[in-house]
Amino acid sequence: MAHIIVVGNEKGGSGKSTTCMHVATALARMGQRVGALDLDLRQRTFGRYIENRRAYLAQAGLSLPTPDYRELPPAASASADTPQDDRLARAVEALQPVADFIVIDCPGSHTRLSQTAHTMADTLITPMNDSFVDFDLLARVDPVTGKVKGPSIYAEMVWGARQQRAQAGLRPIDWIVVRNRLGAQAMHNKKKVGAALEDLSRRIGFRVLPGFSERVIFRELFPRGLTLLDLKDTGVDQMNLSNVAARQELRDLMTGLRLPHLAVGF
Repeated sequence: MAHIIVVGNEKGGSGKSTTCMHVATALARMGQRVGALDLDLRQRTFGRYIENRRAYLAQAGLSLPTPDYRELPPAASASADTPQDDRLARAVEALQPVADFIVIDCPGSHTRLSQTAHTMADTLITPMNDSFVDFDLLARVDPVTGKVKGPSIYAEMVWGARQQRAQAGLRPIDWIVVRNRLGAQAMHNKKKVGAALEDLSRRIGFRVLPGFSERVIFRELFPRGLTLLDLKDTGVDQMNLSNVAARQELRDLMTGLRLPHLAVGF
């Protein structure tokens, strides 16, 4: 069975699609067969990223490992027998025989498809900007003491997905919260967010990993569908110190995910 990686956060702008593309491409470059699905049916940033990659590689005459992106199949006709949207289940079923990993990008809002994807996740990655604005999606915080008062809407949804998997006899979700856009300096607010995350992680069961710093290179890569791992092969950019540091961030993330049967080497 393919290992399903779901990247979810019900707030936009947290770096979900960038995370999806870099994780999926890193896996492909390590020789894994990688399927890709985008549940943001309106913006399709992850899907467009891979389409841009295919177009650029064809134009440049290059052959680089690329995730196998699939559109969701057409919705079945609603009836009393099929009251739920089964497009995601059919898409995953089609990819299972040909993929070692399936990476699913969820929209920055709550949808039925996103909720279903979370119940399918073997690994759940939740990127978040390193601020209490994004932290609010995970938990409520006392404004005076800064202490965590309890889980918020997204955390409760993940809890529900975990319960459904337990009832079905499936292995638990490995939930990882990734701190994106970390500041270069150890500012007071950064420390407070980190402390709150560690507190919450022990209470509701997730792991915390550092993600990507804010870098211009990510915005420049999207139109060509490239990732940090492709720069040497395409000659698009020199490997300056910032890009070397960004590759190390990706290497650290892939190592921290602890994906099965995978030795990180790039």
